[in-house]
Order: sequence, then structure tokens, then C-alpha cells
Amino acid sequence: MKQLFLLVLFLLPLSLLAQSPHPNVLVSTQNRPNETAICINPKNTNELVAGANLNNQYSSTDGGRTWTWRTLTSPYSVYGDPCVAVDTTGAFYYFHLSNPSGVFGPFPFIDRLLVQRTASAGAPFAYRSFFGLNPPKQQDKEWVNVDRRTNTLYATWSEFDTYGSLSARDSSRILFTKSVDQGLTWTAPRRISKQGGDAVDEDNTVEGAVPAAGPNNEVYCAWAGPQGIVFNRSLDAGATWLPRERLIVAQPGGWDFAVPGIYRANGLPITACDVSRGPHRGTIYVNWSDQRNGPSDTDVWLARSTDGGTTWSAPIRVNNDPPGRQQFFTWMTVDQATGHLWFVFYDRRNYTAAPADVRTDVYGARSTDGGLTFQNFRLSQSPFSPSETEFFGDYSNITAHNNVVRPVWTRMDGTQTSVWTALIDVNVLAGRKAQPLVEQIQVYPTPATSYLNVALQLPAPQVVSAELRNLDGRFVRTLAAPELLGAGARQLRLPVADVAAGAYVLTLQAGQQLEHRKVMVLH
Repeated sequence: MKQLFLLVLFLLPLSLLAQSPHPNVLVSTQNRPNETAICINPKNTNELVAGANLNNQYSSTDGGRTWTWRTLTSPYSVYGDPCVAVDTTGAFYYFHLSNPSGVFGPFPFIDRLLVQRTASAGAPFAYRSFFGLNPPKQQDKEWVNVDRRTNTLYATWSEFDTYGSLSARDSSRILFTKSVDQGLTWTAPRRISKQGGDAVDEDNTVEGAVPAAGPNNEVYCAWAGPQGIVFNRSLDAGATWLPRERLIVAQPGGWDFAVPGIYRANGLPITACDVSRGPHRGTIYVNWSDQRNGPSDTDVWLARSTDGGTTWSAPIRVNNDPPGRQQFFTWMTVDQATGHLWFVFYDRRNYTAAPADVRTDVYGARSTDGGLTFQNFRLSQSPFSPSETEFFGDYSNITAHNNVVRPVWTRMDGTQTSVWTALIDVNVLAGRKAQPLVEQIQVYPTPATSYLNVALQLPAPQVVSAELRNLDGRFVRTLAAPELLGAGARQLRLPVADVAAGAYVLTLQAGQQLEHRKVMVLH
């Protein structure tokens, strides 16, 4: 097990720091990660779990400021498509594909969908069960949602007769199952797509099924395929479904499209439902991206339904930049405490439209009015340039509860991939200045030989701690353990006599506020 700690990009030029007021946190560079998922515990928003291809698991117990990385294992192998979820007991679930044969090919390639569980964010996952085994067919792209009233787990995915087959005899379909005992057992899978797709894993394959629990036993799910983006629903917790899916909207250009610099891009839909006590309770949202405006203008879209999926709005554009730029790999969630919608996507609005310029930012968006209007904001502190020769994954992810919002994404620098999150500040988005937890800080002497002195002014009592990091953000040592300090002028005396001479960054935490000062140690 390895600890990975907060890296705020304090070493970047100010011109780059100005790109985002939301601190970026490096989650991991281990094990070539991509295709990320994240989930927050609504009973304790300091607890988060994330995952990445193929077998990476991450946990945080301090709101995403520091992370623990572990390797995920199972009796049947771990083969990507990570999905994480949490129930109201605080138990987290990690769902993924399996590939017992270890090769890309026929059965038993991706033969079942695996469930892992941990009782708390800080503990390792343990194998729980599997579902979907139906040899010789393959099971792919699962996603799971928790009904917070009952803790029922709803799962949907694509089943292939033969994955990647060009034969007209092979097809794909969308399946559904549920568990009422925290993932120990699962109902027999049932088909919820009347219209099948081919098995190529391209535009005419049915994929992208993400279930959403409604406020009163409803289960909603949309997916993409040869008809466009379609929808089905159950009003009795998945026992019965509409006999035929309904069309939400055509998807010009299909869901499998090209974006320069990306190994493989898709615009598969995400389904979510507002079950908050807010004014939009019961509204269903479907979010996707497509190239209806041409291959050089990928956009992020939203459709909404206020009558249980009987009728749908026309597509509403989420990204608010002028036409002609690329926005792709969108994900959406609903903050079930506020009813606000939150989005994360890759964005190239700030760079030229030429195919050779693949510089990419990460953007967020939110809607506080039920998906009618959107506020866009930059999340990443600096752009990156992906390479088409390296697999980038098929999605990013975002989670939120009571205005604690944490996206997760893959970044690629050269051929090095890494996983990042951002500590979104809703005060900044609302145009409010957050009340500082530390009003004044002075650090002296620097250079220091034996001690660093920190003088600070606290407007209210706060738990304060201090640690030292080297210039690339890696943890060196704790200088002051967390301690509750009273309001007023306070001083810390931090020993550095046993620290090697050199340049460091002193990280001071007061409550949820982080402050950084560059210091020198000489002996």
C-alpha cells in the first residue's frame, strides 16, 4: 500500500494558476491509470472512493485532499470498467469486469461482472459476488446506482453474443439486475432493450446503460445504439419494464466518434434522477456528447423529462463556448441534497481548432435551475496533450453531496497517465469570497537551521496541523500533529534540525483551509 498526498500546483507560473481557482489534487500515477470513477459518502463527505483501469482503487478520508492507493484483486481477475457506489450505511462498492483467461479473445473473456465491498472508505475492498455469467456470451460496460430509500443496488450493462464480432448473427442487448442484500445475491438478469444492436462495439451497438433510481420505486435507464439515444423505465423497482424502449433523441454522427489526440472517444449517455426535496424532485436527466454540428465541434448535451420519461425536452447545450471547439467525455451527477446538476468534461475552447493542436483542459458545469441554464468553469490548472497511441479510457466521473463536489479525470503528459481531482469551491462559483480560517501567516526564519516559527491569526478556533513536502509535492514529514488552537494570535515552533538541507514547501492546514509557504533549511 502506498500513500499519495495532496499536490496543489503552487509551483506553476501565475498565468497557469489563474486558469482555475479550484485546487487540483494528484490522486495517483501508479499502474498506468485511466478511465476513472468516484463516489462520496453522503453521511460523511470526507469519505471518498475512486477507481481506475485496470485494477486501481483509491480512498480518501479527508475530503479528497490525500489519497491511499491499493491494487484491487479478485478470484476472477480485474479487467477494468470501474464503477464505485456507496449505500446509506457508509459501505462502498467497486464493480468491474473480469477476464479469467487473461487474454483478449473468446470465452471466458469478460465473462461476468464482479462486486467488491468495503464497510468503510479507509478499509480495503473484498470480493463479494458476481452477476451476469452467461457463457459463452460477454458482459461489458456495467454501471450501478443505489436506491437511497432501500439500499437496493440496480445494475445495467451490455451483453454481447461475441464481443467485436462483424457477423450479422451476433448482437448486443441491455440487461438489468438488482440486489437487495448489499450485493451478496442478484436477481436473474432480464433484458430491457427490445431493439438489439450489433456486436462490433461501435455506433450500432447498444451501450451506455446507466441506471438511476427515482423517488418512489422507479428505475430509469437510457442508452445509445442504432436508433439514437433511447430510454426505458420501471415503476416497481425493476420488476416490470416498458415492453419497448422510447426514443429520446437522435444522435447524429453516432456515439462512437473521432476526437484528435484521443485513442477512442464516445458520447455514451448518463442517466440521473433528482430525488432531493427540492423543486425539481422526480426530474430525469440524460447527458451525452455528439458531433451533430460536425466533426470539429463535439458538444455536451442534456435532455430532461418532468413526466417520468413520457416526454423529453429538445437537446440543451451544456458547454457555453462559441461553436467550433471540442468538448467530450462528459459525466453528470445530481447533488441529492440541493438538486443541483454537476458536470465534468474535457474541453478545448481555449486553443486553436486545428487538428494538430490537441491541448486539453478539464471543465466543470453546474445547473441550479433543473438543467435550464449552465455555469461553465475551468477545473484543471494547466492543459495537457494526449496521444492517440495510448488508451485514454472511456469516461471520467463526478460525485457531489451538499455542495461538496469532487470530479475525477485522467491526465496524459507524454505517455504518462495520472488521476486527478479538484476541490471545487462553491463560494467561488457563487461569486462569494470564502471566510478565511487563517487571517495572517508569517513564517521565519528562512533559511532555518533548527526551528521554523509560524505566527498566525485565527478568527475562530481551528484544528491546525503542519507538514513538510519537497518541491514536487511529496510528503517529507509531519511538523505539527493536528491540534485545536483557540482564536487570536497563535505561534507554532516546528523542528527541522533533522531535515536534510534544501528547499521545501511548508503546508499548513487550518480546518479545511490549506496554506503553502516555500522555505529553506540549512545546516
